[in-house]
Amino acid sequence: MPSSPLRVAVVCMSNMNRSMEAHSILMKKGFNVKSFGVGSCVRLPGRAGNLPVVYDFSTTYEQMSKDLLRKDGERYRSNGVLHILGRNERIKPHPERFQECRDPFDVIFTCQEAVYDRVVADLCTREQETCQPVHVINVDIDDTLEDATLGSLIICELCQGLQQTDDMESSLAELLLAAEGKTGRSFLHTVCFY
Repeated sequence: MPSSPLRVAVVCMSNMNRSMEAHSILMKKGFNVKSFGVGSCVRLPGRAGNLPVVYDFSTTYEQMSKDLLRKDGERYRSNGVLHILGRNERIKPHPERFQECRDPFDVIFTCQEAVYDRVVADLCTREQETCQPVHVINVDIDDTLEDATLGSLIICELCQGLQQTDDMESSLAELLLAAEGKTGRSFLHTVCFY
């Protein structure tokens, strides 16, 4: 067993669905987890498919819920957005941007390749202070309620495997290969340094 708890981050675009579902599952399993978005703002489905409802990252989940209830409560109840916001409120007050966090992590999971690219680019531009490695792993997850749960379970299984190893560096490739075989998915992986 590792001497200290695994420090985990999960990142999607808006810190709403995929990263928060994984945050919820990992938190219930006792992991030291934080979740983030990398977008410039939080985007939720709007009345027209191509016109999202946009919020600043400092807007609380509760404020978003109240605003959406006022705009069209029935629509946002039936499409699951109010459910998502309720879950998120129970975890933390508001979405957070990864680019504004300086906490160290052992592993960062991203939920789509574009998010992975942004996280890796951000880490590469930071000044290296400790030269501690951080593993960045992409688990492609479609932004639906069902896929968020399925992807989060994959992330949880990977975390459980990492938590049980004494040597993350040598075990990670093996864990990812086993997960690829089991799920039929491939995972992007790189190591950055703090």
